[in-house]
Amino acid sequence: MATAVIFGAGVMGSATSFPLSDKGHSVRLVGTHLDGEIIGEVKARGYHPGLKKNLPAEVKAFQWTELDKALHGADFILSGVNSHGVRWSAETLAKVLHKPLPIIAVTKGLEAAENGDLLALTTVYEKALATAGGPRCSVSAIGGPCIAAELAARGHSCVVFASEKGEISRWLADIFRTSYYHVWPSTEVYPLEIAAALKNAYTLPVGIARGQTDQPGGEDSSGARMHNPAAAVFGQGVNEIKYLIRSCGFNDSFASSLPGAGDYYVTCAGGRNLRLGTLLGSGKSMAEAQKEMEGVTIESLSIIETMERALPGLLERQIVAMDRLPLLDYLIRTVREGSAGPLPFERFFPEIHF
Repeated sequence: MATAVIFGAGVMGSATSFPLSDKGHSVRLVGTHLDGEIIGEVKARGYHPGLKKNLPAEVKAFQWTELDKALHGADFILSGVNSHGVRWSAETLAKVLHKPLPIIAVTKGLEAAENGDLLALTTVYEKALATAGGPRCSVSAIGGPCIAAELAARGHSCVVFASEKGEISRWLADIFRTSYYHVWPSTEVYPLEIAAALKNAYTLPVGIARGQTDQPGGEDSSGARMHNPAAAVFGQGVNEIKYLIRSCGFNDSFASSLPGAGDYYVTCAGGRNLRLGTLLGSGKSMAEAQKEMEGVTIESLSIIETMERALPGLLERQIVAMDRLPLLDYLIRTVREGSAGPLPFERFFPEIHF
């Protein structure tokens, strides 16, 4: 049996305590500096306010100031912070982590290098940890359709664990795998992370399509709800994710598998990225939509901004061509102009030839 430290008490990180506990592992949930109230609730009565249910009785909760205590005897760390907390998490760990431990992250996101190269957050985490004086740890990634509430309800979830070291991804997969949490190990870290991050960005125009088709008129006289536009956007989104992964020199199979199309589908079923898109599609400006969603982290906007920074370098080196990325171009213009115009359907699917 292993001892796991979950660093970050958000819903996704905390939900992983269910399969870990069900497998008999020792689980220590450590909040960040923003999770004080959550950890207080878990300590007092075992209740997680975000998941709206009790965590497994075996889970022990720690405030972030108790991180060093929680790490004593740990076998691995699960990073449960979002993309904005990666560096803080790494720098905080560096102060108290005295030996290398495998780290696996639920975080979705990308950064852009000066030349346009896309940097996976696993790489960012590893470098931030080492720069802060911490040990050199291998950071793995999780990708696939997995809603935290469903995992906490022990509903079937299928995901991929990716590490550049195959033995680590296999070891972690064996630790987490249950009858309901299905895990496939892989060494394809970058394709997984690119797919998992980009699907957040490409969920936004699916929401825009829904918002636009729900405008005056709504259902027609026959009751048709107009799902076709959103479906076309979804298809173009998968195509662009595949194209970007392949153009960056990686195996593109994840674009149409669990970390890409699978996670994309479940993200389009609801959540903050879809809601923002729907508000924009309904005619609200970006400022109005963000005000309505005040206090909510919108990962899609961070990814779109990252891609806008990356594109000049990628275009200059002829790694990508903009005619293959009409939806990304539309998203960048939407964020820059602060409103959603008509979707460019006529520019979609340029790879289809007559």
